[in-house]
Amino acid sequence: MHFFHDHILTIILFTPVLGLVLLLFIPGSNKNAVRWWGNIAMFASFLVSLPLVFWFNSEAPTQQFKFIERVDWIPSIGAQYFLGIDGISFLFIMLTTVLGFLSVLSSWTAIQDRMKEYYAMFLLLQAGMLGVFMSLDFFLFYVFWEVMLVPMYFIIGVWG
Repeated sequence: MHFFHDHILTIILFTPVLGLVLLLFIPGSNKNAVRWWGNIAMFASFLVSLPLVFWFNSEAPTQQFKFIERVDWIPSIGAQYFLGIDGISFLFIMLTTVLGFLSVLSSWTAIQDRMKEYYAMFLLLQAGMLGVFMSLDFFLFYVFWEVMLVPMYFIIGVWG
């Protein structure tokens, strides 16, 4: 439980990515399995973010950011894997995980073509948005921002 608490932001961030990787092993012809797995992966993303509701303490004035994770990433340019959340990003993270799940769930019957690609793009979009709201390093923020733009382009362009 201590590991989960210390690395909660990383776990929340990479749950959609894990769902995406596992989705790649499901045959695209099995639309029912793809649909179920896409919804389960998005719901899992919401479930792992739920402990933030109980653990986030906005009354501690000594720290501006909570649940800070910092590791050197590319030391030659000073880039770090540096995550943290404050009160506003906490709300954005919870809103992203709830609305992401509801969006995928609401498309249960609406998406019939390229279903596997749709769920893959949505899971990648979820990870990108969560990374944008959690990153405290500008280079990491930029990477997640670019990761978010690609699936958004395809979701809008292909599925409307």
